[in-house]
Amino acid sequence: MSVLVLGLVIFLGLHSIRIFAEPWRTKQIARMGEKRWKNLYSVASVVGLVLIVWGYGIARREPVVLWARPVWAPHLAALLTLIAFILFPAAHIPGNHFKAWVRHPMVVGVGLWAFAHLVANGTSNAIVLFGAFLVWAVFDYLAALRRDAALGIVYPAGAVSKDLMAVVSGGVVWVVFAFWLHGWLIGVRPLG
Repeated sequence: MSVLVLGLVIFLGLHSIRIFAEPWRTKQIARMGEKRWKNLYSVASVVGLVLIVWGYGIARREPVVLWARPVWAPHLAALLTLIAFILFPAAHIPGNHFKAWVRHPMVVGVGLWAFAHLVANGTSNAIVLFGAFLVWAVFDYLAALRRDAALGIVYPAGAVSKDLMAVVSGGVVWVVFAFWLHGWLIGVRPLG
């Protein structure tokens, strides 16, 4: 589990810099330039992500079961991950209602994804992985709302056509991932 924890510390630590050290981040970008900062940030994030995937795979070999999954958990997880998959593209499609409603759809999507997987998995490695992402998502969302308030950012109402783009693209990716890619990549077929 130590490889998983190290990966989480690196990945989520980097993604927490804006939450806890915004002035330091601004100074570093000014000192080294935005391009170099983004390159270093990206490389370190990939290292963290690789360690998370590798560490979770190691921890799954000898799972410590803390509770039995409720019979309804996969259904709730499927619904929550569908919503999360719709929110992911909504973060990048300008002028949609999702952005106006939740302001930061990517972070809300990560939180829903993490919560869905916590409900559907009762092993210690799942609690470490998905619990860490859920806690991070809550802190990041609150920090983003504070930044928005400080800067006076208002998200305008969106257009239905942009909403449909997010729903269709997110829904298609969710179907492909839930029915095929999850089993191939993760080794678990959540929807058969």
